[in-house]
Amino acid sequence: MPNPTATEMIEILEKRIENGDFKDAVHKIKLMTTREMILEMISK
Repeated sequence: MPNPTATEMIEILEKRIENGDFKDAVHKIKLMTTREMILEMISK
């Protein structure tokens, strides 16, 4: 998906987290942190 919007990125990250599509626990935390940072940035 070229140039996804912030909302689309959040959806992608949430699906990956829900489906267990990550390498290990550290990767999961990185995905969760990225999702939280995007949410914080768009809420301002």
